[in-house]
Amino acid sequence: MTLLFQYPLKANFGRILPKNKIYEHASPTTAIKTLFVRQVEQIIWKYKLAPETVNLASTKSVSEIQVFHIMLKNGELKKEVLRCIDKAIPFPLIFELYFDNKCKVTACYKRPNEADSTKWVVSDYFETGWLPESKERSTLPVVLDLKALYASLLSPLMPYPALEKETLESSVTRNQAIITKQKELEKSEARLAKEKQFNHKVAINAEIRIIKQEIEALIQSNG
Repeated sequence: MTLLFQYPLKANFGRILPKNKIYEHASPTTAIKTLFVRQVEQIIWKYKLAPETVNLASTKSVSEIQVFHIMLKNGELKKEVLRCIDKAIPFPLIFELYFDNKCKVTACYKRPNEADSTKWVVSDYFETGWLPESKERSTLPVVLDLKALYASLLSPLMPYPALEKETLESSVTRNQAIITKQKELEKSEARLAKEKQFNHKVAINAEIRIIKQEIEALIQSNG
């Protein structure tokens, strides 16, 4: 599966984005500003994927896609920092994080709020593992419009691939549901490991079996 893409030269934007510009539009807390200072070396607004730069039609939900390169100070970046940048920039964003000659791609699914188009609905963040910065990149897929391109960029980041004929929205929802259930499973397994009483162990084991069945059902279908 393609994780790193080669974006067209025509789409190159290449502007450094000062942190204070993000602060102006997102009004972060002091704690989040501290994270920016501790974790972020530099933010580059690297590519602007728009009708005039990639020759694809815009759609109501995806008029442009922006690709940001973030140079990290220590290889760590809290999701609160990404959420702050997403709040400041009114377009779907793809982030490429860089540290120690390695690259990681991360993004949330982002769409305009149907009730208020000035606000955005965002999902959890999906990400790749760390990849060699020199890893060969693939050309952008052949698609019909920017929404389809967005799906092609975001889908490889999700842990469970889209099912046949599944929309991007449905795939995001299903992946988030699986991740939530997996966290629930981890908590139940931790409770089981600590439990001493046999009858309680039996009850927790029953919970675990049900959660595993629910996860499997989500992986295999939209249900």
